[in-house]
Amino acid sequence: MKKALFLFVFLFVFVLAKAEVKLPALFASHMVLQQDTLVNFWGWAKPNEKISIKADWQNKTITLTADADGNWKATIKTLKFDKKAHQISFKGENEIIINDILFGEVWLCGGQSNMSFPIQGIPGRYLGLVNAKEVLQKADNPLLRFITVERKVSAEPQKDTKGEWLVCTPETAAGDISAVSYFFALQLIEKTGFPVGLIGSNWGGTPAESWTNKKILENDKDFKPILTRYDATVADWKNISQQYQSDRKQYLKLDSIAKANKTTRPTAPAEPIGANSNKSPYKLYNAMIAPLIPFTIKGVIWYQGENNAVRAYQYRRLFPAMIQNWRDDWKNQNLPFYFVQISPHRSQNAEIREAQLYTFQNVKSTGMVVTTDNGDSVDIHPRNKELVGNRLSLWALKNHYGYKNITASGPIYQSAQIQGNQIAVNFKYDNGLTANGAPLKEFMIAGANQVFYPAKATIKGKQIIVSSEKVNKPLAVRFAWKHVPHPNLFNAAGLPASPFRTDSWEVETQGLN
Repeated sequence: MKKALFLFVFLFVFVLAKAEVKLPALFASHMVLQQDTLVNFWGWAKPNEKISIKADWQNKTITLTADADGNWKATIKTLKFDKKAHQISFKGENEIIINDILFGEVWLCGGQSNMSFPIQGIPGRYLGLVNAKEVLQKADNPLLRFITVERKVSAEPQKDTKGEWLVCTPETAAGDISAVSYFFALQLIEKTGFPVGLIGSNWGGTPAESWTNKKILENDKDFKPILTRYDATVADWKNISQQYQSDRKQYLKLDSIAKANKTTRPTAPAEPIGANSNKSPYKLYNAMIAPLIPFTIKGVIWYQGENNAVRAYQYRRLFPAMIQNWRDDWKNQNLPFYFVQISPHRSQNAEIREAQLYTFQNVKSTGMVVTTDNGDSVDIHPRNKELVGNRLSLWALKNHYGYKNITASGPIYQSAQIQGNQIAVNFKYDNGLTANGAPLKEFMIAGANQVFYPAKATIKGKQIIVSSEKVNKPLAVRFAWKHVPHPNLFNAAGLPASPFRTDSWEVETQGLN
């Protein structure tokens, strides 16, 4: 007994003696720190271990003591970008030195496959940019640094992740950098001269609930059904999985026949969400967002929504709730959050775009990029990511980097007035409404029977006048209200108008949770 107790004590003391100062993966050489602000550093050590931090841009050494659990945190003021590479060291019983640090602008890049979409694509999944070879040849940019967070799920919030800060070169850019975020960063660097650090935390095929704290989902009656379905599926996984495999086998057989006969192809069965699925609610938040908090960032760019289209009306609340969740975590109620409205595709309904428009109109410090001119009815991953990244950069440049006079948005529906047998529609961001010399397309109008007819639409100053001979007493207008619209309403900045409707009639996904 005494020998066993002695061995236990010896091993415990040995483990403590081997404990050392450790930093999260986010803190490493080649990183970018948010410039000219107080930035957070944190890590782990032995309980009550004394740690000294020396930053070469400060005259003093910071000394602190880890708490009883070995956790420690420090806040250090950074400088404005000074065209120098900096160093910082963390010393306890061991020492960690981080080199080649730049002060600049740090942006978190989240979402699903259209955000994770790499420059040269992935064989069998993404085709890549049309001009990927040319883009990569020009990708030597020491002011652009990026880290891609390890893609994994977790049932519990994690303290750390895996990832490596890389300097942008043709070789590193050919890897796992988001193409959208790459072009976003290029514009910021070109217009400001500041370094940009990109933290890529994204994963294809994922819904917003995967990126949301479990507590948010548990405490809202509209979101709780997500957890109920998930828990029931996991509990009966064996039977549900077997049924899915059987249904999929039958689907593939019928799809092959339909393809050969050029007839309507069947709908694929929905893949069930198991415990290890990246579609699991809250598990990506635990594994890929929680470890990043409270790393000091400028803001977020986001490209997601495709996997929430089947419950698009719920997304009107779920997406803002996720944004608020992140703002609470970062203790910044004005954390900039700029996102991309989903492009036209045969699987993407108008209601998901409306949910994103609703978020833009109702959540402060957000900006939305419209991409109705960049869709592909067959491929859900439009290949022109430069256009998307450039448009996202307009919001950042306008709101944070001194370009106050640029227009960052296309026309956004504001109000409508019934004028006899026609309806006048008003917009924000309406300077220079144009259809580039062509007749306006994708306008529909309806009366009390809620039946919509193609409408004639004309530009009259800063209004659009909409009418139809088939609707004598109009009540509502809809614009680009379908899966794959081809609208042509722009403003003078060349930015497309968002799809919209003037009515509040019940829509297909309303009530689906």
